[in-house]
Amino acid sequence: MAAVRVVTPRLRSIPLLLPGPVHHSCSCRSSAASSVRDMSSSSASSSPSPYTALVGRVRCEREIKRSKFIAIAGTVHDERAAMSFLDEVKDPRATHNCWAYKVGEQFRYNDDGEPSSTAGKPIYSAIISSGIDMVMVVVIRYFGGIKLGTGGLVRAYGGVASECLKDAPTCLVKPKALVGMEVPFDLLGTVYHQHFQAEDIKQDYDTGKDGAVVVMFKVEYEKIESLGSAVNSACSRKIELLL
Repeated sequence: MAAVRVVTPRLRSIPLLLPGPVHHSCSCRSSAASSVRDMSSSSASSSPSPYTALVGRVRCEREIKRSKFIAIAGTVHDERAAMSFLDEVKDPRATHNCWAYKVGEQFRYNDDGEPSSTAGKPIYSAIISSGIDMVMVVVIRYFGGIKLGTGGLVRAYGGVASECLKDAPTCLVKPKALVGMEVPFDLLGTVYHQHFQAEDIKQDYDTGKDGAVVVMFKVEYEKIESLGSAVNSACSRKIELLL
């Protein structure tokens, strides 16, 4: 891997295009590194892993002992997005709007007035079983006059959430990192001919070094090492990688 020097370049938004089409791993938003760090101190095991995400919003409806249950699931990327999703889909006229979400290692669930652990927790368990991440499920209940009991509630909320996610369209999301290279002017063309489906490409000529430009872009974590090797090989010299 190329030698690494940590810098914080000042970037001007000058979009460039690599040769060939740029493909997204999924229609869902991908995460990217938000800070510059030394690549020598990071390892493959510390890089974010690909995850399964929903494609679009899904809905499922069931009637259980005259109570109507509607499950609505969608992609969320943080707690704020989850609360916005809840505000959007909940029905104030319903008896209960119970929910759960999972964003990486972060999760929350809420029973919204149902007996403790009979609604939110079963919904969360359904999320875990589905293998889907970055997702929130809201289950809306309209009481039909017949009490279900604690066991019945667990089965009802968990069941409709599981059914909602079971056949939902999904995709594999490969997280991306913000990467940079300090490139001599005469090697820019060579660097841009490396096909790694980079996105959000910017360049900054105000590097403090004559004859060099810093090129910043987003690329999948799993491609960083091979990108560095390919660039160094094509340029026949070491090009510093910034991460």
